[in-house]
Amino acid sequence: MPERRTVALVTLGCARNEVDSEELAGRLAADGWELVEEAGDADVAVVNTCGFVEAAKKDSVDALLEANQFKESGRTRAVVAVGCMAERYGKELAQALPEADGVLGFDDYADISDRLQTILSGGVHASHTPRDRRKLLPISPADRQGADVALPGHGDAAPEPAPADLPAGIAPASGPRAPLRLRLGTSPVASVKLASGCDRRCSFCAIPSFRGSFISRRPSDVLTETRWLADQGVKEVMLVSENNTSYGKDLGDIRLLETLLPELAAVDGIERLRVSYLQPAEMRPGLIDVLTSTDKVAPYFDLSFQHSAPEVLRAMRRFGDTDRFLELLQQIRTKAPLAGARSNFIVGFPGETEADVVELERFLTGARLDAIGVFGYSDEDGTEAAGYGAKIDPDEVAERLDRVTRLAEELTAQRAEERLGDILEVLVDRIDEEDGPVGRGAHQAPETDGHVRLVTDQELAPGRMVMAKVVATEGVDLIAEPLVGEGRPEEAAR
Repeated sequence: MPERRTVALVTLGCARNEVDSEELAGRLAADGWELVEEAGDADVAVVNTCGFVEAAKKDSVDALLEANQFKESGRTRAVVAVGCMAERYGKELAQALPEADGVLGFDDYADISDRLQTILSGGVHASHTPRDRRKLLPISPADRQGADVALPGHGDAAPEPAPADLPAGIAPASGPRAPLRLRLGTSPVASVKLASGCDRRCSFCAIPSFRGSFISRRPSDVLTETRWLADQGVKEVMLVSENNTSYGKDLGDIRLLETLLPELAAVDGIERLRVSYLQPAEMRPGLIDVLTSTDKVAPYFDLSFQHSAPEVLRAMRRFGDTDRFLELLQQIRTKAPLAGARSNFIVGFPGETEADVVELERFLTGARLDAIGVFGYSDEDGTEAAGYGAKIDPDEVAERLDRVTRLAEELTAQRAEERLGDILEVLVDRIDEEDGPVGRGAHQAPETDGHVRLVTDQELAPGRMVMAKVVATEGVDLIAEPLVGEGRPEEAAR
């Protein structure tokens, strides 16, 4: 009888990392590893790290150190780092953090079982020397689909046929880039990776250097994975990538998302489809039409504004200004008055003036966003902005961050109050011991945009879709009462 091998996956960062973890879980389970929830109960603890900003990197290091403690107090025999931070720093991270028994990059994902077995057996797998992954793919997007490059969440470029005896719950490889995947949890919501990488060159962002250039997944693979998730009980699918508005450009059709969305929304069992990570400069009238008029597609706009002062945006290598952004939001709300909109913003960018901050405040005040994330600028290794002059004093950055954050909290609370009396279609996510059923409306993405607490005596299980009227607010969160009867009123769906 084979030796029992257990592994736990600890995931940090964004929804894209969550998809990558489930791909790793699928590969490991298919090779006989037993997945356990707690790092202290596993032979190997695999920490899927985030490498986006300093705070995220600190959280990743803390998670690795915490898992390392289980070597003394638990079953754990090895701790391994994977993910963006591991890919971004490779040997450097391994040298700086000897507590990690292995640092594996994206190229190791296809052989993750062998890598972990080597480490568990006392062997050493040499950490990689980081390289700019943008250079691994052709410059021309149209030439990228056949490239043999590791793309987490896409599967292998040329995988072997899936075994006929896969363990229950694992999605089989179904196309040229479809991964094995095992769900880690029972949430009625799951993400599907639409693409990887990014061709934009924002001066503050290092993601393209370690995630690579933009490459789309084939529509057939996205559809197959969505159908599999529906069979697993998923009710809401969120499409994720570094830039969903670019989907299809390397497949010869920049409007491919507009045709794919109705097909995904028609998958049996899926009640809601959500698209995240949209670039304002790439928004198209046709895409707005599909997002605001397709049944079961949430009229939800996760728009990456980052700032609204023209000079700051140009220094960021981005486009737009306050008035253009407000016009875009108006176009959306003309078609879908209850549409959700959220964004993130950076304050204290090199060269940002007091007038620029005031301009950003003007935009935020007029934008009526449902959720706002505000971050203080800090230099990131390898980015263009790290070499800029005119850096803002850290104390001033902190002051601006506090100031804009307070405004954002006030404005999003006001936006929530505007929804009083609205009829929402709420997907129940969980049953809280104190608050009872908790879910989200179409304007709320998981984790980031607040939630809806349902006041009811009804027995509601996670995954249930409920029509409810908003009766009160708590900051960005809503309190709603379920309506008697069935149906999906047009004003709720749109």
